Amino acid sequence: MPIARRLALATLACCLAVTARAEAPMRGHGGPVRALAVTADGTRALSGSFDASAILWSVEDGAALRVLRSHDGAVNAVALLPDGGLVTGGEDGRIALWRDGSEPERIVATHAGPISGLAVAPDGRRIASSSWDGTARITPLDGGPALVRTGHQGNVNGVAFLPDGRLVTAGYDATVRIWPEVGPAVTVPFDTPVNAVVAAPDGEIAAAGADGTLSLLRPDGGLRARLEVGPRPVVALALSPDGRTLAAATVGGAVAIVDRAGAQVRLTLVGPGLPVWSLAFRGDDELVTGGGDRLVRLWNLRTGEPIGPLAMARPADALAAYAGDRGAEVFRACEACHTLTPEGGNRAGPTLHGVFGRRIATVPDYPYSPAFRRLDIVWTPETVARLFEIGPARFTPGTKMPEQTITTAEDRAALVRFLERATR
Repeated sequence: MPIARRLALATLACCLAVTARAEAPMRGHGGPVRALAVTADGTRALSGSFDASAILWSVEDGAALRVLRSHDGAVNAVALLPDGGLVTGGEDGRIALWRDGSEPERIVATHAGPISGLAVAPDGRRIASSSWDGTARITPLDGGPALVRTGHQGNVNGVAFLPDGRLVTAGYDATVRIWPEVGPAVTVPFDTPVNAVVAAPDGEIAAAGADGTLSLLRPDGGLRARLEVGPRPVVALALSPDGRTLAAATVGGAVAIVDRAGAQVRLTLVGPGLPVWSLAFRGDDELVTGGGDRLVRLWNLRTGEPIGPLAMARPADALAAYAGDRGAEVFRACEACHTLTPEGGNRAGPTLHGVFGRRIATVPDYPYSPAFRRLDIVWTPETVARLFEIGPARFTPGTKMPEQTITTAEDRAALVRFLERATR
């Protein structure tokens, strides 16, 4: 069983999200947060996780707008298209394009090994992907044939586009390769495997070394600067929208904020000590990080301090009236995806208003999966309790609802009592 699946099965994460409160990081995924992307206007973020899901978040209020589940294994890479499309790449080697609805619009490409990175071409019409099958691909979104790049000896760990459209790849074979439209690649050797790569608007290339170094390469592959950001391996990179600042995350949990022009570490973000696997800038002065603690954090790059979850603020606590109610506390693991009142409407999951006595998959205007629609279940205190006792994989087989259980009978009973009162 893949590690991503084991992590998902072991985690309580109702709809893969919990309430985003300004005083605490966003607890969203049921496994390490492996990939992040933020829209140009900073209003939305897309995260991918070892729990086999991606979540589209509203940055303004921390709500999970959509939970995307299609991959059989970890979602290792995500990307945002200029036209609003979402792209996910998984451990299963598939690259999925999402528009509206609960299913991908189509599978854009399939590799023979796990996807490790995605990049959108400057023209917005092509996707580059790197894979542990030893290849990188440039795939036109209009359905044309893909251009396959081979040459790395082993895993290809990262991919980026230069402003002129050339492809850059980073490999476990300790090379960065710059691919012209035709002809052989320019191969830049390193002393250590290269874990990630990004390209700046002026064509400079940043490469993350497993020896804890960050290398800055000219567009022709020549080395401009190399600096230590370790001592642990650098595993993720991000570039600010203005191109002036780099963020380099290490497996030790620290994130170096680097002034690119001066090739100097300006400050270091210190988290809880677990690996930081993913980074994305929100504007030029904020950074979103995701890591081994399954949390998404937001940082102020002027001060170097965390500033809470993705949401800067949140409406009044909908559960404040239930203070001290154990069932309400259990439900906090579901609040970002489910509302309790008719005016709350649907979020990533359907509203729970009136749930008891309701047949499964019957909330209007909610895009249920086909497998969910085929089930013959009526929600009662007994069926809700059973769902959380044995988990969705057994109680609602074939659905894409995240795997979760509530381990104690007392907490299950408390949740049911709370829902009976709060959803009338």
